[in-house]
Amino acid sequence: MTKTRDVLIEVARRLFAEKGKENTTMNDIALESKKGRRTIYTYFSTKEEIFLSVIERELRDLLDALVTVEKRNIPADEKLKEYIFVRLDKFKEIIERNGTLKASFFKDAVAVEKARRNLDIKEIQLLRRIFDNGIKENVFALKDPQWAAELTLHLLRGIEKPYYREKFYKKLHERKDIFINAFFNGILKN
Repeated sequence: MTKTRDVLIEVARRLFAEKGKENTTMNDIALESKKGRRTIYTYFSTKEEIFLSVIERELRDLLDALVTVEKRNIPADEKLKEYIFVRLDKFKEIIERNGTLKASFFKDAVAVEKARRNLDIKEIQLLRRIFDNGIKENVFALKDPQWAAELTLHLLRGIEKPYYREKFYKKLHERKDIFINAFFNGILKN
């Protein structure tokens, strides 16, 4: 990626966060970045393309944090616990940093899902490696680690939106042990 393209993406991210995607124009991005509109159109055909690039960059940052967790030399169950909360916290951080962009993030589902498709594939691979290692370490009793990875991703995605709300966030962190116990052991009596 070129430095100019990176600057345009960062300027667009800031403007989308401050003004919202709908209220930001290509001209706004050109003025704020001190680049000509022609330069912007060299890198991006539309504002939607810039928006998608902003989302992709934010998701790459999330993936980098998750890869760091997956590479840690700790037991698989501890790694999975850390993975879950690093993922949720990083996602919350991305949403909060981007201000009014969060409305577009949840509203513009088609564009976001397109950007997330690659992240989902990579996350399933990371989770699969954690589960495979947990099976080798005799920590996890899974018959189908691929399915467990896919299911875990969908469970985590399901709590993304409520997690960035302060009330849910606090409650989950206060009761982290209950959440982890239910996640690892289920809710049935032994």
